[in-house]
Amino acid sequence: MELSSLLGPLGGGALLGAGAAALLVGGGRLAGVSGILGGAIAGARERAWRVAFLGGLVLAGLLAARFAPGSVSESPRSLALVVVAGLLVGIGTRVGGGCTSGHGVCGLGRLSKRSLAATLVFMATGALTAVAVHALGGAA
Repeated sequence: MELSSLLGPLGGGALLGAGAAALLVGGGRLAGVSGILGGAIAGARERAWRVAFLGGLVLAGLLAARFAPGSVSESPRSLALVVVAGLLVGIGTRVGGGCTSGHGVCGLGRLSKRSLAATLVFMATGALTAVAVHALGGAA
């Protein structure tokens, strides 16, 4: 594997970590997207920063699609299926008490045992799902 192929993921990870650290240090908040989205929808106190954070995620995706088209790809699935899948993921994160960004980035960075357990479950479930989809003839 060439170093140049690692620079994009390393840079993205560094930016994600820096953003999560800035949100924690600057505002005492965790960058768990499911919690941020849930609070924005429910009209939680301090809704403005939540909406700004979510808007920044959307804006970053649009900018990446415009200025670095090789870094973004279209889903081969229909928009309806992607929306349903997104809703199911959102429900799962609320039921499970957090998402991969909250547990995997922020929780592990704080050495949370609960986040370690959650991240291990996320990764194992994802791996098992990919194996099952592949075994059933789907693209994983």
